[in-house]
Amino acid sequence: MAFLDVVFDIPLKEGFSYRKDAKGEAAPGKRVMVPFGKRERLGYVVAERDAPPEGIDEAAIKAVRRVVDREPIFDNDNIALARWIAGYYLCGTGEALAAMIPSGRRSGGPSAITGDSGEMAAGGLVLSGEQRRALDAITAPPRPGENKNGPNGRRLFYLYGITGSGKTEVFLQAAEFMLRAGKSVIYLVPEISLTHQTAETIRERFGLLAAAIHSGMTGSARLAEWNRIRRGEARIVIGPRSAVFAPVRDLALVIIDEEQDGSYKSGNTPRYHARQVAMRRCAVSGAALVMGSATPSAEAWKLIADGGITRLDLSRRLSGGSPPEVRAVSLEHAEGCLTGELKEEIRRTAVMGRQTILFLNRRGFAYFYHCKNCGYELKCRHCSVSLTYHKSKGRALCHYCGYSAAPPASCPQCGSLEAGFTGIGTEMIEEEVRRVFTGLSVQRVDTDALARKGDLEKILGEFRAGKIDILLGTQMVAKGLNFPGVRLVGVILADTGLQLPDFRAAERTFSLIVQVAGRAGRYFPDGKVIVQTLRPNDPAIAKACAVDVEAFYKAELRTRQALLFPPYSRLIRFTVRSKEEKRADAAIERLASIARPLVPRDADTLGPAECPIGVIAGNFRRQLILRGASMGPLHSAARTILGRYEKGRDSRVYLETDVDPVSLL
Repeated sequence: MAFLDVVFDIPLKEGFSYRKDAKGEAAPGKRVMVPFGKRERLGYVVAERDAPPEGIDEAAIKAVRRVVDREPIFDNDNIALARWIAGYYLCGTGEALAAMIPSGRRSGGPSAITGDSGEMAAGGLVLSGEQRRALDAITAPPRPGENKNGPNGRRLFYLYGITGSGKTEVFLQAAEFMLRAGKSVIYLVPEISLTHQTAETIRERFGLLAAAIHSGMTGSARLAEWNRIRRGEARIVIGPRSAVFAPVRDLALVIIDEEQDGSYKSGNTPRYHARQVAMRRCAVSGAALVMGSATPSAEAWKLIADGGITRLDLSRRLSGGSPPEVRAVSLEHAEGCLTGELKEEIRRTAVMGRQTILFLNRRGFAYFYHCKNCGYELKCRHCSVSLTYHKSKGRALCHYCGYSAAPPASCPQCGSLEAGFTGIGTEMIEEEVRRVFTGLSVQRVDTDALARKGDLEKILGEFRAGKIDILLGTQMVAKGLNFPGVRLVGVILADTGLQLPDFRAAERTFSLIVQVAGRAGRYFPDGKVIVQTLRPNDPAIAKACAVDVEAFYKAELRTRQALLFPPYSRLIRFTVRSKEEKRADAAIERLASIARPLVPRDADTLGPAECPIGVIAGNFRRQLILRGASMGPLHSAARTILGRYEKGRDSRVYLETDVDPVSLL
């Protein structure tokens, strides 16, 4: 009689024992339906054994009821990676596997995609001297005796260059080199909007050797691609963070484009960072890791400075363009959303037959209801955030929980008519732009405007074809996209991110301005960027407008060091949430009392405290942060803290654990 070790998508590291099914189809790497408590549950078979684990009564072990997969969909390497993720990110092994493996119906048959999977298009563009040197460094084998992935190795690279300097072509030719050697490549991009553009380029270059994996696909479609990758039919995989788990054979190269982007960090359990997982996969397989950006993360910048990552520079635009002229313009005396300077440049750009991108990192029409008489603010009933007015819907919405309310005609608190919504949203900008520039075609791109699947690709295609004069949007238009016709970029309000109570606020603001400015003048030497701001002298905004990357990181790292924030420390954040405020308060105090005697000597705690956003969807949120010089002692302390906390845990309080958090909101 054979027995199986099965793990589930629950916060437990250890698995459960089951008997094999009557047909004997269950095996490691397959999903199974098994009795779990009073119901059936989906589990993942991670091992098979001849005898039950010691101390378990064989007669009490239940049998597998149904096998989901004809063929295994994960292997020992996947299981080993899931165990590493569970250990590092303090979650269950089954939770890690559930995040790695696409959901989908029964699998195992041939993929719907057929053809000559080995066909590649001939060659790429002719490289510049800088690009060639970067490519040679990436593709060179490690020197004898060299530690492939250690601090002194040469297998961790950072392709650092201004926007439009040809990073993508270096990535593609490095990938081609590995594919021609019979190896595999994973190519990560931060946004789904970039996945489509890059996937198109990769499919043109590599044919059926390419596969895309992203959350916009159905579970079955993702599973079909997953199986194609497992069989070795696809050897270059493109996608956002979850593509880092792709089961490629003979992994030789992982590319992380726009490495600094926060979307590489998962917001749900397991709260993994794709960069960290990529480093782990490369360390195990001996693959090279190549990251790239015009604005590296502070952590990567310090690693480069310390010699932990090899820096490869690309210093000039290759498509006929040059770095745009960037100018900060004060919004203080502007009428409406657009300053006179920005309006004039939009007109000039249109006369030239060129295009404009307007960027604002805020959806809706206006986002802050305020009474001048009594100071009342209209907030969500279930979250401690202001409601955003959406004029097209005639409602004030919460972007965290979806709650909506009719906008009040007068102040609900004092009845004053001196109350209303202020602030700028993408809807408001669209209305003003259409009113001022009646002869120009305008298209808004944000999650509110994209109602149907395929809308984003359609709009971006029309913009690239020159059918749209002004593209207005949120982060979807800020990074990576390459539009030859764009002369002008307008940042409507550069200050929004600076108002957030997070130690990365300045870094994010700086990066966004530099990235969105990089969309201008990529093919012509006359690009213009107007950065509208209420704080033109703020260091992050001033240095972004000067595109002074070195000066910004020098100052930012000095500040981080003084405050003992990453990259000069490591963090583990515990967040408790409950529908009842008293329970949340009691839980975080209990957690803190457990943690205090266990904190390592070179570490401390921040909190317990209310989270900056204290209530979301009716849940009261409290946090405790462990901060230390190195992760090892913090991990050890956190495991003990979690173990002791679980023994007396209040079932009506939920605990989240976030290792290396990228946001403290």
